[in-house]
Amino acid sequence: MGAQARELVRSSAEPAAPPAAPRRARPRHDKDRTSFWNGYFATEGPWNYGSSYEQEKYERQLEILPAGPIGRALELACAEGHFTRQLAPRVGHLTATDISAVAIGRARARCSDQPNVEFGVLDFCADTLPGEMDLIVCSEVLYYLDDLAELRRIAKKIVEALAPGGSFINAHAFVLRDNVERTGFDWNTFGAQAISETLAATEGLVLDQSIQTELYRIDRFRRLSPGDVATEPTIDHAPIRARLEIGVARNIVWGGARALRRDVARSERRQRIPVLMYHSVSDAGPAALARFRLTPAAFHSQMAWLRANGFHAIGSEQLEGFIANRQPFVGRPVLITFDDGFQNFADHAWPILRANDLTAEVFLVTDLVGENAQWDADSGPPTQLMDAGTVRRLAAEGAFFGSHLATHRAIDGLSSSDLAAELLRSRMFIERWTGRPTTAFAAPFSVTDRRLGRLAKQCGYRIGFGGRHGPAGLDCDPIDLPRIEIRGDRSLDDFVAKVEAVLEER
Repeated sequence: MGAQARELVRSSAEPAAPPAAPRRARPRHDKDRTSFWNGYFATEGPWNYGSSYEQEKYERQLEILPAGPIGRALELACAEGHFTRQLAPRVGHLTATDISAVAIGRARARCSDQPNVEFGVLDFCADTLPGEMDLIVCSEVLYYLDDLAELRRIAKKIVEALAPGGSFINAHAFVLRDNVERTGFDWNTFGAQAISETLAATEGLVLDQSIQTELYRIDRFRRLSPGDVATEPTIDHAPIRARLEIGVARNIVWGGARALRRDVARSERRQRIPVLMYHSVSDAGPAALARFRLTPAAFHSQMAWLRANGFHAIGSEQLEGFIANRQPFVGRPVLITFDDGFQNFADHAWPILRANDLTAEVFLVTDLVGENAQWDADSGPPTQLMDAGTVRRLAAEGAFFGSHLATHRAIDGLSSSDLAAELLRSRMFIERWTGRPTTAFAAPFSVTDRRLGRLAKQCGYRIGFGGRHGPAGLDCDPIDLPRIEIRGDRSLDDFVAKVEAVLEER
């Protein structure tokens, strides 16, 4: 590699990253960009390179390597050298480069036992690429370029750096911006489809082979030799067998989207939002409680619908802030609440929420945490409640928690002193378990009386949910907010109708 390519240079493109990584605002000046990306690698492993999902992608990139010996290879945006280490034994000599000197230092250490690898800091947007390469690899980075015009310019540079007959391999995720009707990641302005089309339209490049999954495609292009004739590419479709980490799954909208969050955030303001009330998510339970229980499949369908229609979840504290400031809601927020704190929330509902990039607020019966729902004993075997350790874990993962009081006794059957004691005691325990202030409550059995709001405020609460039905609006009393009950004996169409009715009230 020449001296120019060895300099500490700057790039307007992000280092290689899995599709879970969101698009980030990049500094516009060279020195700022260099500092930014070195700072980004200040913590080792900013992306989950070792996950089964990433490793499966690495394996497929190795599968698509051209047949026969590969002499000189160049890897652009090698990050910390995880794929570099796997590629090195397959080529004669490998030059691995990245924008970040910090990342290159780790990559060099990782591959110290690979004598055929040379490392350098390289800005593939601004610097001349080393030429006469038999193979260039540049994966999970091209969609971080500023626009397709810049991508076309980089594609020409790559063609010029390849020897005649040399191959260019790239792996990129499908994004909804390319095609909103198919499964894709809800980030970036263009993705695998636009990248493939741009490369295919580049003079001198022809697609030889493509491995396509539901989430990404891996393409091998070839620089045409003089007199070479392009042939039909081989297209292979492959399943994703690897387990998707939550950091990847939460950015996927399966089956396409009807609305994108960023679009509705720009265009929609509303006075009311849906506050959804759930209890239990389970395939089994007493028939008498069917109304209060959704199957995991039904709950998944509802959350997937919210995600595909551009909704984002907020907590009650955010809701109270909008109301206090009379600030219109931006985009399509939804507050998802669960009463009682059943263990099946942790087992079934929470994984579904996280996979759809949503969260929820759970109202706990604090004296009975770790026990069971004794108040339902007349209907059948009482359902298990989450214990304190589970509450701590879910809070650390982004779930919110509020008070369903301490004993689940109806409020109108409590003296004022007992009611205040339950409000205070439940708040104290939830704050101890979660490490966060507790400002919200939901009344057991949806029963309230005039004392509740006054006592709740005196006990430190700012937001409460009673028995009223309907959407929550900026004109509501924050200590007595309505909710929309989502019943387990109703269809997805009924759910959609309830939520869309709120949207239409904008």
